[in-house]
Amino acid sequence: MKTSEHRPRWAGLDTLRGVTIVSMIAYHACWDLVYLFGLDWPWYHGAGAYLWQQSICWTFILLSGFCWSLGRHRVRRGLLAFGGGLLVSAVTAVMMPGNSIFCGVLSLLGTATLLTIPLDPLLRRIPARAGLAGSFLLFLLLRDVNSGYLGFEGVRILALPEGLYRSLFTACLGFPPAWFRSTDYFSLFPWMFLFLTGYFLYRLRRGEPAGLRLPVVSAMGRHSLVIYLLHQPLVYGVLLVFTTMFGVMR
Repeated sequence: MKTSEHRPRWAGLDTLRGVTIVSMIAYHACWDLVYLFGLDWPWYHGAGAYLWQQSICWTFILLSGFCWSLGRHRVRRGLLAFGGGLLVSAVTAVMMPGNSIFCGVLSLLGTATLLTIPLDPLLRRIPARAGLAGSFLLFLLLRDVNSGYLGFEGVRILALPEGLYRSLFTACLGFPPAWFRSTDYFSLFPWMFLFLTGYFLYRLRRGEPAGLRLPVVSAMGRHSLVIYLLHQPLVYGVLLVFTTMFGVMR
C-alpha cells in the first residue's frame, strides 16, 4: 500500500488504529446496552468505563495529529472528517434527538486537520521537543475548560468568566452554555492541543514505529472513517435482534 506521496504505509499505525476501533465498537455496544436498552450496569458509570472511553479518544486524537504529516491530501482528509461529523450530527438530531451529537470527535478531527494546514509553517519553527511539551501542558491546563475552569480532571486552577459560555459556537470552541447537550462532545479546546501533541511527536520519530501486522485489525485501521460512520447503527441492529430473540432487557 502506498500513500499519495508514495511512502509505504506504517503497518503499526494501522494496527494501533484498528485495535482502537475494536475497543470503540465494544465501548459503544456497552453504551447502547446501558442507555438504549436499559441494562442496569453500575460499573459502566464508574471510573473504569471512563478510563476506557478516555483511552479510545486520546489514542484517536494523538494518532490523527501524528499522521497529519503523512500524505498530501490534507484538505480532503479534513473535509471528509468534518463532513462525516456533520452527517453524524444531522442523523442523530433526526433519529435520536435525546442523544444527538454536536461538536463530536469527527468534527474535531476535521477542524484540527484543516487548522493545522495554515499553522504548519509557524509550528515548524518551534523545536519539536518544546512543541511536544508545550502542547501537552496546554492540553492538561485546558482539560476542564468545558466545566468552566482551568485544570485537569477536577483539579481547579482558575475559574473562567461565565460570559465565555454563551452559544453553540462557543460550545464548539470549548465553552458550552448550560443548555448545551451532546452525547459525543470534543471541543476545539482542549483537544486541539492533544492533536498538536501528536503532530510534534511525529517530528521526534526515529524511523518507522515498530508495530505488529494483524490483517483484519490492520484493515479496519485503514478504513476507520467508514467503520466509524457505520458501526453504531450496525451494533444497535445486532443488539436489537439479540434482545428481541432472547427477550432480555426490553
